[in-house]
Amino acid sequence: MTSVKDNDPAIVAIERAMVAIRRSQTRRALNKFAARAGGPAVDPTIFGVLDAVESRDDEATVSDIATALGTDQPRASRLVARAVAEGLLERRADQTDARRIHLALTPTARTALDRAHANRQAVFARATAGWPDRERAEFARLLTRFVTDFETVSTGRDSE
Repeated sequence: MTSVKDNDPAIVAIERAMVAIRRSQTRRALNKFAARAGGPAVDPTIFGVLDAVESRDDEATVSDIATALGTDQPRASRLVARAVAEGLLERRADQTDARRIHLALTPTARTALDRAHANRQAVFARATAGWPDRERAEFARLLTRFVTDFETVSTGRDSE
């Protein structure tokens, strides 16, 4: 591991780029793009819940959702209840422990997520359309690595 100097120009550039991404990739901006493309009209907050369930292959619990969204369990429970009421999630008993409840996406939620993935990918494809394939692949590799490492550091798991 190499050390990073204070005021490293690369770190400053990364910080500025991340701020710009955060500003431009607000949930509202992505929803507006999805609406123009005929995408789903799912509340962005609920959409975060669906993304979290999808990332856990329908094995998510309310605790998993709270962790994924960076919120407390009561708020996650309310969001899950809304998603269930809107027909986007189902609660299923664990086959080995009936006290444990897993959350599963409904077909409606899967359709909404599929459309969202397609819409997001279309935006990212347009943003990198002028890039050589090699650069796009390298960017994907480095960004994925950065996100993984950032999550480790930001959650404090790097000091465990």
